[in-house]
Amino acid sequence: MSVSKEINHDINLDRVLEVLTRVAKEAGAIIKKRNGTTTFDNKKNSVDLVTEVDQQVEDFIKKELLEEFPDFEFFGEESFVPGSRVPLGPTFIVDPIDGTLNFIHEFPFSCTSLGFSINRKPMVGVVYNPHLDLLFTGIRGKGAFLNGDRLPSLKNKPLTLQSSILALEGGSDREGHNFETKQSTYKSLLSKKGGMVHGYRAYGSAAMNLCYMATGAIDGYWENHNSWDCCAAWVLLEETGGIVIHGNNGKYGEPVDVDVNCYFYVRGAPEEDQKKFITSFQEHITGELQGPEIH
Repeated sequence: MSVSKEINHDINLDRVLEVLTRVAKEAGAIIKKRNGTTTFDNKKNSVDLVTEVDQQVEDFIKKELLEEFPDFEFFGEESFVPGSRVPLGPTFIVDPIDGTLNFIHEFPFSCTSLGFSINRKPMVGVVYNPHLDLLFTGIRGKGAFLNGDRLPSLKNKPLTLQSSILALEGGSDREGHNFETKQSTYKSLLSKKGGMVHGYRAYGSAAMNLCYMATGAIDGYWENHNSWDCCAAWVLLEETGGIVIHGNNGKYGEPVDVDVNCYFYVRGAPEEDQKKFITSFQEHITGELQGPEIH
């Protein structure tokens, strides 16, 4: 969209990052203060939960961001209208608390995820875990940082499926097509007669999974989730050499919008390693994932 491309040249992304960083840290202070003190409601079932803090934090973030940038759009998890898409223009894509179950259980891997997109392409990302004081920041084309230290490029770090650690999440769906497809795919990846990968980790937060991919600690992640789960950390992943393709039979080098809702993430590595990793991983996928239901 030509209008958005013209706007892009006029937007000071460093200023956007500065504001996102401030707001993320202030939101983190609210989250940390309320950790272990909140009640919750079921959104979809007994493991898909929302707390009053989610809404409180999103309201705070929205107010702060739109006061600074009143002409930009806001796309947040708690205020999402079913059926809507991320706008093409400059848009803040926000998950106030990514990892709500972690937050409720006082497992220290919930975070605030603040992304900024133009033309549905992630441009700026800030992910802040206040429990461990981990601040991940990045601007497209300008690198990714952890607590102010630049994360190194992973483009020369070898990658194979068998020697990988994957992010595998159970998700909130505990029956039906997506649940069965994930479980059978995970079994194939983990089993001795299948991929026999080194192992898997589940931080219970998409943003945290992707941040650890940007550090090189996790090698691949296949998931159906929403734009607010991934927009911010997507920037960090790509700035360290990682790639994102569609989760259903995506091809290397094929661009995807931030809101396709089904993704396959591969950490930075030599290009040929990434291509082979994608092919090898896809041999174990037992079916297509459907986009997440929003409640």
